[in-house]
Amino acid sequence: MKAIEDANNPRLKAGGRINGYRIERIEALKEISSVLYELEHSETGAKHIHISNGDAENTFSVAFKTVPKDSTGVAHILEHTVLCGSKLYPVRDPFFSMLKRSLSTFMNAFTASDWTMYPFSTQNKKDFYNLMGIYLDAAFFPRLEELSFKQEGHRLEIEEDPEGNETEAFQLAYKGVVYNEMKGAMSSPDQVMVRSILKALYPSTTYHFNSGGDPTEIPSLSYEQLKEFHRRHYHPSNAFFYTYGNLPLKDHLAFIEANVLNAFKRINPDTDVASQPRWKQPQSLSYPYPFDKNEDAGKKCQVCMAWLTADIKDTFEVLVLILLEQILLGNSASPLRKALIESGLGSALCDGTGFDADNRDTLFVSGLKDVAQSAAAPIEEIIVGVLTDLAENGIDKELIDAAIHQIEFHRKEITNSPYPYGIKLLLTFSGSWFHGGDPVKNLNLDADLARLQSELARGNFFENRIKKYFLDNPHRILMSLLPDQEMAQSENLRLRAELDRIKKDLSRTDGDKLKQDAEALLRLQETEEDIGCLPTLNRQDIPPSVPIIRETAREVALKATLYNQATSGIFYFAAAAGSGTLSGELLPLAPFFCYAASRMGTTIRDYAEMAQRIDAYTGGIGLSTHARTRFDGPGDCIPFISFNGKCLFRNRDQMFDIIQELLHHSDFSDLTRLKNLLLEYRAGLESMVVHNGHRLAISLASRNLSSTRKLSETWNGVHQLQTIKRLVDELDDDRLKSLSLDLATIGETLFTQENFQMALIGENSVLSDARDCAQTLFSGFKDGDNAGFKAPAVTMEDGRIREGWSTSSAVSFVALAFETVRMEHEDAAALSIISKILRSMYLHREIREKGGAYGGFALYSPEDGLFCLASYRDPHIVATLKAFDNAAAFIRSGSFDDEDVNEAILQVCSEIDKPDPPGPAARKAFYRKIISLSDDMRMQFKTRLLSLTRKQVIQAAEKYFDGDQEKKAVAVISGEEKLKAANEALSANPLKLNRI
Repeated sequence: MKAIEDANNPRLKAGGRINGYRIERIEALKEISSVLYELEHSETGAKHIHISNGDAENTFSVAFKTVPKDSTGVAHILEHTVLCGSKLYPVRDPFFSMLKRSLSTFMNAFTASDWTMYPFSTQNKKDFYNLMGIYLDAAFFPRLEELSFKQEGHRLEIEEDPEGNETEAFQLAYKGVVYNEMKGAMSSPDQVMVRSILKALYPSTTYHFNSGGDPTEIPSLSYEQLKEFHRRHYHPSNAFFYTYGNLPLKDHLAFIEANVLNAFKRINPDTDVASQPRWKQPQSLSYPYPFDKNEDAGKKCQVCMAWLTADIKDTFEVLVLILLEQILLGNSASPLRKALIESGLGSALCDGTGFDADNRDTLFVSGLKDVAQSAAAPIEEIIVGVLTDLAENGIDKELIDAAIHQIEFHRKEITNSPYPYGIKLLLTFSGSWFHGGDPVKNLNLDADLARLQSELARGNFFENRIKKYFLDNPHRILMSLLPDQEMAQSENLRLRAELDRIKKDLSRTDGDKLKQDAEALLRLQETEEDIGCLPTLNRQDIPPSVPIIRETAREVALKATLYNQATSGIFYFAAAAGSGTLSGELLPLAPFFCYAASRMGTTIRDYAEMAQRIDAYTGGIGLSTHARTRFDGPGDCIPFISFNGKCLFRNRDQMFDIIQELLHHSDFSDLTRLKNLLLEYRAGLESMVVHNGHRLAISLASRNLSSTRKLSETWNGVHQLQTIKRLVDELDDDRLKSLSLDLATIGETLFTQENFQMALIGENSVLSDARDCAQTLFSGFKDGDNAGFKAPAVTMEDGRIREGWSTSSAVSFVALAFETVRMEHEDAAALSIISKILRSMYLHREIREKGGAYGGFALYSPEDGLFCLASYRDPHIVATLKAFDNAAAFIRSGSFDDEDVNEAILQVCSEIDKPDPPGPAARKAFYRKIISLSDDMRMQFKTRLLSLTRKQVIQAAEKYFDGDQEKKAVAVISGEEKLKAANEALSANPLKLNRI
């Protein structure tokens, strides 16, 4: 990226002025070819950082320090409520409306422990200023209406007698989007663990409280408290603005000043967070978390040690702690990680493990999950023992060098995952910046790295820091998280008693007011709004082409494709091995094979030596399974395993050595290591259920609709979790040996010359020599069958899926799936538009606004033609299934106009045109080749999209949304009691109940 504003421009210099801003300083960020401008607005004290370069994906953010003094979730609920209409845009939901009137590559809002941020990115200049106007007006001039507070935060509603009798028999219920979101979040052990650590380590500061909101406390937040929190916190004197990209700084500043800052004067927001007073003695404590009463709770505790460490503003000490995390815990060779896993006390590192630099005082956590309650003392002994040994006997220099290499690599790599690069940069320095730290030091690490080398030369540097931060630091806890199989029921009883007390004291007037509020909110939600006041793009603003990455050369004999890309000094290796020839017994083990293959060691080196080499010479090496559908022909399933690696140019040969060793000399015979990896893998699968409930429900519902979906469920869904749980439950020495042989057989089947395709991605200077490395790699494979890129041997189930799956969750995830047509069909473009119209115009209203779920989704897959509806963190099951059934009538009714179709086209095209950095873009192009998705196909699909009419959309709706329930598959993930209650209401067509 080339910086477009010159730091030496005499008109732009430190101490100078732009409009009402003073330029505090200008710094070159040579590593990323950018220039940073730090400014402050004189009248209000608003702070602004601009990073100027040639990137066309421009980013904006405004953030506020938000410092709650309780766990009512006021900051989180405010984040939702400010997006429900503002002074210039007085419509019910301008944020969600703009999602469909924009070509944004990212739009969202975040609530952290002590700040709230509103970021977006887009490649279109007109769109950038449209969105900035919406964001600024929402943040600084929101309507904050009471009904919006009730919808997004919490409200009491009367639930009438389910039989509809005219009696006094009614119940009260709490509802609200954030309320239900946090009920779901606090059902997740990892959320409870992290929340408990913060509560324990920070007894005297804002971090003691749950900024997202504790469901037991959220109902105590008043509307007046919400408004007061906004008045004090959402002020320019407490605001941090950020812009990034190739658009001119002066235009941004003028826009912000004219639309916001001129209306304010400086105040003291009093939002500074004091440092936590330090203890003189460590503490031990425990917290409960809800656990399924049908599961064995014997070894389902988590135990950790956690320390309060450095001030977030001290960039050097933060860097040191980041490196210590990598040294102690970063890979399988890391001494603390190795000792904990090899102890056999638990399955995996505990949730929250590692260094956390998000708070005013940073923290460090280490521990294990899936342990017995009695394991706390042994785990503490292991941790203290390892740290003492390292402090007294020294740290292996190779561990230190590998950790420093990881810092170097990730500074250099430009990625847009999980956020656009401009937002990722902001998140690297925002925490320090908000607390008065120096953002430039977070981005320009050269001075701190030079100081580090000087300190290392003196000797015992990291050893002394281990003493300072861990061994001699009394501000630490030994914490246990304990499974409580009565907790969910106890909470339900507590909640019922609380609501019954409220009901008992409810006057007729109070009851009438609740009914009136509910009716008013329903009217608001069902009102057809004129959103013409919102800015929009149109079809003419959409680029007519699709992003295309052309291959530079093809080495047919090697089955290698070369891509010459400007990758900023990083070389990428990508490969695929077809897995269609794996037997039915081996197929379910393929994901664990991928997990274990790079973590097991080889016949040449053990797993610790390999882990250290990988960290010393690469930015990561990994394998993963893919169940895809071919875009050509009849759409057969094409299963394959990908192999990806990346490294700095100078380490290309070493990376190829590592790849060759992993592929040609794999070894699964270390049964102790294999068992540890299996337990670790199971723990990861178990933790995904509540976070990815909607995706898992979709996978369950759709598994009988195609062999691809069946295999995807086998590899990535609940059935993969069940496969691994059964394997662990039946594990003995013989089964472990058998597993070792099975994994070796998978490798021998996959990695043959005829079944291995690869891509070499980088700049021309490195590609020529990479050919020779690829030749050596290829020559090491045996000859073999080329039939791996073909449909696998999967057995389809009989009948339509209509199921409920129980787990420990206070909320539900509901999914419905049915078949339509694939990308090459003339109706495919219309179906993609229908998915967007359904989500924005129907599901958002019915599932989120009325139902109180965190989200409602409509998803169309052009690859296999599957259409899915889903809900996330949903308080309902039956009402949601009814809403899904009524979706067909809504879309067939044609209750949308030409503008709605245009907005849906914008949404689909913003996904198609989302930019990728050069390396990942080429890697995606390579995998498109594997599934026969040509650039011509992509272009034809977009052309059909851009010419689509409302009439064509209605015709497609009538064809595929016929209301035939026999064609539709349903799966629900929820708590057992919720599923049983749902089945009482669904007695004519109940769900078949299963347990996860």
